[in-house]
Parts: sequence; C-alpha cells; structure tokens
Amino acid sequence: MVKQTTIASEITLSGVGLHTGKEVTMTFKPAPINNGFTFVRVDLEGNPIIEADANYVVNTQRGTNLEKRGVMIQTPEHVLAAVVGCDLDNIVIELNSSELPIMDGSSKYFVEAIEKAGIVEQEAERKVYVIKDVITYTDEATGSEITVIPSDNYCVTAMVDFGTKVLGTQNATMKNISEFKTEIANCRTFSFLHELESLLNNGLIKGGDLNNAIVYVDKEISSETMNNLKKAFNKETISVKENGILDNLTLHHPNEAARHKLLDIVGDLSLIGIRIQGKIIANKPGHFVNTQFAKKLQKLIKIEERNQVPVYDLHKEPLMDIHQIMAILPHRPPFLFIDRILEMSDSHVVGLKNVTMNEPFFVGHFPDAPVMPGVIIVEAMAQTGGILVLSTVPDPENYLTFFMKIDNVKFKQKVLPGDTLVFKCDLITPIRRGICHMQANAYANGKLVAQAELMAQIAKKQ
Repeated sequence: MVKQTTIASEITLSGVGLHTGKEVTMTFKPAPINNGFTFVRVDLEGNPIIEADANYVVNTQRGTNLEKRGVMIQTPEHVLAAVVGCDLDNIVIELNSSELPIMDGSSKYFVEAIEKAGIVEQEAERKVYVIKDVITYTDEATGSEITVIPSDNYCVTAMVDFGTKVLGTQNATMKNISEFKTEIANCRTFSFLHELESLLNNGLIKGGDLNNAIVYVDKEISSETMNNLKKAFNKETISVKENGILDNLTLHHPNEAARHKLLDIVGDLSLIGIRIQGKIIANKPGHFVNTQFAKKLQKLIKIEERNQVPVYDLHKEPLMDIHQIMAILPHRPPFLFIDRILEMSDSHVVGLKNVTMNEPFFVGHFPDAPVMPGVIIVEAMAQTGGILVLSTVPDPENYLTFFMKIDNVKFKQKVLPGDTLVFKCDLITPIRRGICHMQANAYANGKLVAQAELMAQIAKKQ
C-alpha cells in the first residue's frame, strides 16, 4: 500500500504575476488526508477555498484559470505541476492575490520550496485510477489531441509542431514522475515574438521580463518593435541569438519548449483530482485541450466509481446463513429478503439474495413479465443494514428495526427471476443511540441496480 503524502512544514515564496504584474505572496501548507490540492485566497473576506478541479476551469487563454463563486485563481499550472512532480497528494496553497507568481516561468522554484519544507507520509492509502482502456480527446478546430493508454506507471509524451522554422517540431517524454524534478521542472514558458507584441499591446504580461519566458523570434524585428521591447523590459539593448531567441537567457535543453508543454500537461491534468496510472500521449497540447481532456477523464472516472461493482466469492462459506440471519432479524418469509451475509465489519455489511421465480411478489407484479419491485429491493437493503445495527447489541432478538428516513433512491436496472442480488451497506456516520445512517447499494449481473441513503433505528420490543 502506497500512503498519501503532504509537506512537513509550511514555506512561503513571493513573486510577480505574469499577466497582472502584481506582487504575490504564496504559502505552501500541510493538508489532511484526502484534501487534494486546494487554493485559499487570504486577501478576500472569509478566505474562500478553490479546489484544483477541472470543473472550475473558466478560461485557458495564456494559461489555465479557475473560478469558484466569483473567486479567481490564475495560472496555477506550474505550481500544480511541481506539487505532482514532488509526489504529493495533499497541500494547501495560500495566496494574497488571484495570480500565482511566475518566478522564472518554470516549476523549478516551487519544487525547491517543497523539497525544503520536506515531505511526510500520512495514514491513508493513496488513491490511483488505473487506465484500462484507450481514452482520447480531440480538438477539431486545432487538431490537438490527447490520448491515454494503459501503462504500468504515469508517463507523458508531448509532441509539438508550431509550423515555424525557429522552433520546428519537438518531442519530450517523461517515463516516470520521478524524472520531473531533474528533467522537466526547470523548463520555462515561451512565446513567439508576434504573440509577445499582441500581449504587450493588450496590456498583458505586466509581470514579464526576459528572465521568465523564452521568446522565439519568428519574424523580422522592426525598429519600432525593438524600441517597444526595450521599453517594456526596461533594457538598453535587445538582440537575437543565433538559435532564434531573444538574449538574456540560455536554453536548459534543446527541446525546452516541448518539455515545458509536458510540464503544463502534468499541471493541468492534476485537475482530474486523482492520480492516473497510464501513459499520456499529447499531440500539439495546450491549456484548452489539456483541461477538456481532464474534464472528460474526471467524468468517466466518477461514473465508473459510482457504478463500480464489488466482487465477492459467492461460493465461499458465508459469514451468516439463513438460520443465523433469522436468529437476529425479526422478519420471516415471505417478508425476509436476504439469504446470506457474506461479510461484515464495524462500518459495513454485505448481504445476498437469490431471486427465484417462486417469489410471492411475482404472482401479482407483472406476472407475464416478472420484475422485482423496487420497494422490495429497498427493503432488502434495509434488512442487510439491520444485521449491522442489530449486531451492536448483545440480545438482537429482543429488538425491532424501524425506518426513520429514505433519501436519494435510484433504480438503474431491472431485477428478474434468476438474478443474484448483492447488497452492500456502508455507514455514513457512526451508529449512535441505535440510529444507523448508511449508503446502500444493490448489484446484479455486474451492474449497480439500485441505491439509497437509509436511516433506521432499533428499539426494544415492548
């Protein structure tokens, strides 16, 4: 079992937002298990929390932007990439502004801060979604495409082609997340000269300078443009290197642009909210296609989790047979709807019913096309849960169980004669004063057939 992790102590960094030009102070703080990655705007009333969640993506122009209830988080992808690259599961990131600091345009300084704070294991198992099938998202307008295929670990390949001579076609691969810190983290963001002119003219990249972005010169620089660049970056002279980039920095890798696109993928896909075991292959990636893919994968994972069918050995000797069940439950045929208890703990119970054509309710419930009534399925789930709550008293034969509430009932599949129903009931809250609040699911034929939130109370027979 791989355990969840967080940082050992809090640590603070300061910098400038690339687009807003505002000074921002950011503090990494330890977070409890299952917290995930959350941002806290300490500059706003109530310190609102924004989770790193693909559902909150509202804009992907020149970065990924999140918004929850009117509260913005701008350009979090480099920080999120660092958090994933440092193998963290839980962290709180406090900010006194909407935009995260650009630093040098990479994840390098965030990784260094996390390593300085230290990493600790937590007492909970890490959640990982294992990719079993090929999943693809394509942006028809741009031809950008991201695919994930089964793999033994999380790895990413990014392929970029910007149609310019100065950059050409580049590829980058991360075979394991352990390579992020040394091979990907220091790769800086980049822009083309024609984009830079547009950004400056529109009042963006107020926090930019030649130290936090690689600028590829893809056009002839006019004297007017040169003067504008000198003014914008407060430089007396600006020149173009032989490799086609503006001066004042040196590339860390020949394919630094592709590696930075890979960095962005790692950050953007963290918005799925769960670790992925699979190989990501991205062709012409960008924040839009990255986050759309994250939304698609997140939705598929949630559907699968919601419909996930537990597997039990039905031939194994049960924990309780029908005679032991009748020693606990007051119900009797034809109103006893469970045949066996397969397993039970302090917080859950699993029961089974073999549905036969001889069930008395089939006589009147669509006799020409028999279907098990939904209310009977709910009652069977409740009887299964009744075993759990009655097992908490020394003399269950002296107690009765009564419904208090039934919520969120859903019927998803028909149950027919010949089906084997498996009921799984999990406590939502601990049993107190004989009150049991549980989530109940019923499965048959490898599918979820019904679910409900049930609340019941046991009372002593009068």
